Amino acid sequence: QGQLVESGGGLVQAGDSLRLSCVASGRSFSAYTMGWFRQAPAKEREFVGAISWSSDRIFYADSVKGRFTMSRDNAKNTVYLQMSSLKPEDTAVYYCAAGGRFQFTLRTADFRSWGQGTQVTVSS
Repeated sequence: QGQLVESGGGLVQAGDSLRLSCVASGRSFSAYTMGWFRQAPAKEREFVGAISWSSDRIFYADSVKGRFTMSRDNAKNTVYLQMSSLKPEDTAVYYCAAGGRFQFTLRTADFRSWGQGTQVTVSS
């Protein structure tokens, strides 16, 4: 089956930076598009960004473009989300997910494997 485990969340102040990690275990996700999503209280899950299996394509939501950077290390089965210039509206549970195999996808329905999430709280 495989498992995705996020880490790196925490409580920070506005303007701070934070790096989230997502480690895959049990199977390799190196051939899959990996995505980051977030969900704030009482809000629907929001797409944050996606990175192709070879890292040649990366797409960000407008809300985080220029502030967040995705990367991956397939040798370590790990995907990262570097978040800078954090804002209170970035407060949410952040999830990583595995999507299309050897296919770059932005469709939430294509992301079938999900982690349990890590909380990011940004205070003003």
